[in-house]
Amino acid sequence: MDGTTTTERIDTVVIGAGQAGLSAGYHLAKAGLPFVILDADARVGDHWRDRWDSLKLYSPARYDSLPGMRFPAPSSHWPTGREMGDYLEAYARKFDLPVRSVTRVDRVEPVDGGFVVSTADGVRLAARQVVVATGPFHRPNIPAFAGDIDPSIRQLHSHAYRNPAQLRDGPVLVVGLSHSGADIAFEAANAGHRTILSGKSNGQMPIRVTDTKRAMLGWPFVQFFFRHVATIRTPVGRRMRPEIRRHGGPLLRVRLQDLDKAGVERHDEKTVGVKDGRPTLADGTVLDVANVIWATGYRPDYGFVAAPIVGDDGWPVEVRGISPTVPGLYFLGVPFQYAFTSMLVTGAGRDASYVVDRIAERASVTRSERATATVAA
Repeated sequence: MDGTTTTERIDTVVIGAGQAGLSAGYHLAKAGLPFVILDADARVGDHWRDRWDSLKLYSPARYDSLPGMRFPAPSSHWPTGREMGDYLEAYARKFDLPVRSVTRVDRVEPVDGGFVVSTADGVRLAARQVVVATGPFHRPNIPAFAGDIDPSIRQLHSHAYRNPAQLRDGPVLVVGLSHSGADIAFEAANAGHRTILSGKSNGQMPIRVTDTKRAMLGWPFVQFFFRHVATIRTPVGRRMRPEIRRHGGPLLRVRLQDLDKAGVERHDEKTVGVKDGRPTLADGTVLDVANVIWATGYRPDYGFVAAPIVGDDGWPVEVRGISPTVPGLYFLGVPFQYAFTSMLVTGAGRDASYVVDRIAERASVTRSERATATVAA
């Protein structure tokens, strides 16, 4: 850097080029509104490619399309994470979306009815609207006591886990029983490791989400429930929302029966500390393991927004993605933003459409006010 700072003016800045940010870009382009998408990754879709090797989406390809472009696979195919990453990259290319990769946003500051967006490479953008579409995967959540575990024990967060080849010989403790914890524990057990799983599940789907005809027949009912029933407009959705945000969703592909069949030793007790360098459960059980995988989720991080926009649960205070306190600030990809599907590919398009409609309304009001001021002058 040469010490200089440039300022660029753009109507709307979208932060994040995942399924939510790209969906917003599609609708902004369709509405004829100028915008740019800033993304920290080197390639569009890298946040999907940078997961464990065996990851598959929890919905078949029929439900994995973004607006305007069908997912390029048979409707019954269950895409891998890498396939989804490649799809997002092709999506951005097809619609010529203005994505600036390797561009990390350091700060979003509300000023004079708009925003100044500052990036790590010293660029400043003056925007009227900002859409924060960074998604739920911000900072890996690892308890502080993990540092007291004997260094001979291999520790990985699920974010860094790729496959069982990373593991040392010997038992594996997987901490956390949500989607990633169940999937990884199942894989470790099938790779020949004695596998211990710590934590309670948040329930599980009544049907098996796998590549079977039965799953395909049942998925439309699951989709309907997630999209139309489990929303902030219904009592059941309002009860689910804080639980999903705090503990994650129900088990989908790998369920309790699958874990038991694979020989996974399940403990409802949480992993709460360390004794003599070994992880311990809440009931005092000390586990002699060679590996610990922290499938403990992520902590939301919206500290780059220089405004009090975060609620008690750590997530932005918003109404269907619209900030009630900062005009022109919007959010996408927040867990249960409107429905259970808000954090899934299948819900990205609907949430983005709603937010962009509000942006278009705001732009229309601004144009009207400017026209009135011009006539008055």
